[in-house]
Parts: sequence; structure tokens; C-alpha cells
Amino acid sequence: MTEMTMIEALNLAMREEMEADDSVILLGEDIGVDGGIFRVTEGLLDRFGEARVMDTPLAESGIVGAAIGMALYGLRPVCEMQFSGFSYFAFHQIESHAARFRYRSQGRFHVPMVVRMPYGAGVRALEHHSESREAFYAHIAGLKTVIPSGPRNARALLRSAIRDPDPVIFYEPKAAYRSFREEVPDEPDSIEIGVSERVREGEDLTVITWGAMLRRTLEAVDLLSREDGIACDVIDLLTVSPMDDALFTESVKKTGRAIVIHEAPRSFGPGGEITARIEEKAFEFLEAPVGRVAGFDVVVPFFFREEAYLPDAYRIAEAARSTLSY
Repeated sequence: MTEMTMIEALNLAMREEMEADDSVILLGEDIGVDGGIFRVTEGLLDRFGEARVMDTPLAESGIVGAAIGMALYGLRPVCEMQFSGFSYFAFHQIESHAARFRYRSQGRFHVPMVVRMPYGAGVRALEHHSESREAFYAHIAGLKTVIPSGPRNARALLRSAIRDPDPVIFYEPKAAYRSFREEVPDEPDSIEIGVSERVREGEDLTVITWGAMLRRTLEAVDLLSREDGIACDVIDLLTVSPMDDALFTESVKKTGRAIVIHEAPRSFGPGGEITARIEEKAFEFLEAPVGRVAGFDVVVPFFFREEAYLPDAYRIAEAARSTLSY
């Protein structure tokens, strides 16, 4: 095992896949000479050359459109959007072409490509640099939307995404990029897309979360254990779409109570979808309404109000106590 940051783990995953498969190529703004705006692709141009690590013009639609053509031709492109908020310029290419070719061609053509997008607040950036819009992509048939929470699963999930036969939106929580280190296996590792993970075992309450919110949720869970003797079952979703509802509904059948934690705006997001699935599949086991702790239905504020926007351990703990006392 080697301790790594998420940045280092993502870089390792791309290097491993490029060494294993000549069809894997990278493209995006400043990913070559500069190693990417967050240095995720640092060193890969020197190792693999400019035919496989391509700096592109400032044109997100062009990057994704070119990648779709490459994927149809037999390559496995991995695109980088510098920030998820810039991906809206490529939305038409993603929604109308990447996501639909398999359906449109009745399975004759696949689009094996990955679109990497740093997302989320917590690093004192501007609003288009801080959004959490996974709902946009999770809503589109034909796409998979994956969100790692730490270095180990980031490396394993990116390897799986690159090998997937269909387009994958790989949402990277940049607040977790360098905020902590974690042991990563020395051997290449992968995690199946569409499978969630239980990271804490408990009998009192089910807590479902993903991305950078996992760390804040674990802080809250520790607080609840220390101050109230509450034991939480914590589920890291890992893939927002397709959603693994088997693990969290099984957990709710055990605990009878659940809260969902995410930094995306509260309304019309995955938190509502998770709540609906719990009510469909575990309604008779519920002893309280499903709680939600989320961002607010506003544009992500500038940094002096950023922490007030994001769920923190105290908001999460308060929601847990409220659900448990219902």
C-alpha cells in the first residue's frame, strides 16, 4: 500500500490504463504541457507523447465532440473539463450524441469515453467553479455518473470508467483532491460502477452520501457516537447513476430511519430520488420521514459565505438527532 492524495491516485489510474491499452488517450485544455489546471495529468505528456496527451483549444464542445468521434473510431478518450461549470458548453454533445449512439444505432456503436469534471465547493473558487450539478447528468439515459470520495476509490473507479463500453461522467470532488491522503493498493485496483459501499456499520440510523460530503458525514457520525451513543450505518453511493438502491434500502430495513447528505441544491436532486426509492422499497420499515441535509437552492455563494452554504458536521448531526427523535 502507498499513501496518496486523490490527485495522485487519478494520475496513477490514467497512467496504468495508458500503459495497458494504446487506445487510451487524453485531451483537454492545458492537460499536456501544464499537467492540467489541478495537475491531475502532470507528467503524462512526457511519458506518452503528444499523440496521446493532447492540449486542445478553449472549446469544451469541440473537446467532447472530437472525443465522441475518436470513441466511435475505436479509441478510448478521457476528456478533462477544467471545471464542471464549463461542461455546459459541451452539454449538447454529451446529451444528444455521446449518450444516444448506442440506442440510436440499436447497439451497433458504443461510445467508450470518460468526461472528467472537477466539481463542488469548499476551495474558495467562483460560482461556476463550485457547483454540484450531478443531477444534470444522472437524468440522462445512456450516461453513467460516477463520484469518488477518496484516493482509493478514485483510482479504482477511474480505471473501471475508462474500461466501460459506454460514456461515463466522472465527477471529481476537488475539495478532496489534496485535503487528505489514503492508502492505495500497489497493484491495479478496480471497483464495479453502479455499486455503493458501506463505510460504517450501525443499527440506529442510515446515512447516505457521496463525494466530498463523505468526510463531513463521518465527522458528524463520530460526533453522534461520542456525544449521544448513536451508531450510524454510512453508505457511500459512489455511482449516482445507475443508482445502487439495494444497499441503502436493506440498511433502512435494519435501522428504520435515514438521512441523505449532499452539497447539491436541495430541490430536484439525487436526494429526492433516494428518498422516493426508500419510500417505494422500505416504506413499511420507516419510523420517521427521510431527512435531507443539502446545499441551498441558490447560486453557490462567494467564499465568504461558502461554508454557510455547505452541509457541515453540526448540521448533519442536528438532522440525525431530529430524525431519531421523531
